[in-house]
Amino acid sequence: MLDNSSQTDTLIARRLAAFAGTLDGDAIPAEVRERARYLILDAVGIALASTQYDFSHRTLNALREFGEGPSPVIGYGTHLALRDAVTMNGFLIHGLDYDDTHTRGVIHATASCLPTALGMGDDLGASGHDLVTAYIAGMEVATRLGSVAKGGFHQTGFHPTGLIGIFAATLIAGRMRDLTEDQLASAQGIALSLASGSLEFLQDGAWTKRIHPGIAGAQGITAAALARNGFVGPKAAYEGRFGLYASHLGPLAENCDLSLATEALGETWEVANVAVKPLPACHFTHASADAAVILRESHGLTADMIDSIRALIPAEVVKTVCEPVATKKRPQNSYDAQFSIPFAVASGIRHGRFGLRELEPEALNDPETLALAHKVDYEIDPDAPFPKYYSGEVIVRLKDGRELRHREEINRGSSDRPLSAGDITTKFRENAAMALSASALSRVEDAVLSLDDIGNAQDFAALLAGN
Repeated sequence: MLDNSSQTDTLIARRLAAFAGTLDGDAIPAEVRERARYLILDAVGIALASTQYDFSHRTLNALREFGEGPSPVIGYGTHLALRDAVTMNGFLIHGLDYDDTHTRGVIHATASCLPTALGMGDDLGASGHDLVTAYIAGMEVATRLGSVAKGGFHQTGFHPTGLIGIFAATLIAGRMRDLTEDQLASAQGIALSLASGSLEFLQDGAWTKRIHPGIAGAQGITAAALARNGFVGPKAAYEGRFGLYASHLGPLAENCDLSLATEALGETWEVANVAVKPLPACHFTHASADAAVILRESHGLTADMIDSIRALIPAEVVKTVCEPVATKKRPQNSYDAQFSIPFAVASGIRHGRFGLRELEPEALNDPETLALAHKVDYEIDPDAPFPKYYSGEVIVRLKDGRELRHREEINRGSSDRPLSAGDITTKFRENAAMALSASALSRVEDAVLSLDDIGNAQDFAALLAGN
């Protein structure tokens, strides 16, 4: 329940400012820093793969209209103004919807935290160690702020990756600019008026979701700069009468647990609970897609054997991956398909996988896959463990009357079923190979995994850009 306390010292923004501003990088456990580097490796690989798609070329062309600048863009060998480069790099990381997810917070935190830390690190000539520390500070904030809402933002039409990401980006930028605690607290209040992220793209597969984390990063830099120069933001950015949760959740704000925003800061590391995606689609589809593949492999399923299919899913994900029904059963484009339980399940049964190849035009228009998708209906799973896990169960009724079912209670990649460092490295190599030669790929991989030891982030940023 919301607490409209006006006690400055107890306000969330003040406590987050104190944490982000004073976090000692050497006090972060070595295994947390290592996990952070692997999350960064995953994000860089996705960004490089995204450079091969039309959506990224068009976005870069648009940002180039504002002129060149000093800040590198991943994979493109080009430079933009700082905030434009951050926007573009966030876009690239989130462009394929293949980037990591903090399950409880329902947020893709790396997609805004890494571009901000990278952009600021390059701009300031910070060390790789400082870059990683700032990234971790932002991740710890974003994941907790997302967790407060308990999945509520999706129910009111807001995308928490953009909406929440700006507050983490603000603290990253402010920390790296050496803002005082007062300035860091005020900057979060400024960010409240710049936060955004609409889920309207779900209606027609529009591209807007891709750019949310980049905008969050760029506007976080703006908020920090304003605060640094004396601009005053409201104090109760989160718990206020018109603060983040009250203004964006309406009646659902009563379900919030504000204590989660600062719970065990510096003691429990949420970076360790960030899930790396094994599939390039909305995390809500993964368990059902995997269940479909397992049913196919276990029973030799083919499309002609199937009469109907049901997917049991958490109630909280229906608006995202099951509605509107018509476009979920016949996606209008790849982005529609990435947010479709019917298409994910159909692809799993039809091809035995749901990867980037299944999002190409030929696969999207495959008659057999679409016929299967039309047979998929959903039901609310009363036993779903959401948001701790994004479960999925697929029930297939065959034409001979048999019923086959498989349940994935814990989605693959989550903190209790994580991808290993080796799995993440393999994923990085597959993605990066779409854009880099073998030798360039090895250089980038080595640089990311040794980022803590790099003396100047400018060298690192230049390598990622291909300079």
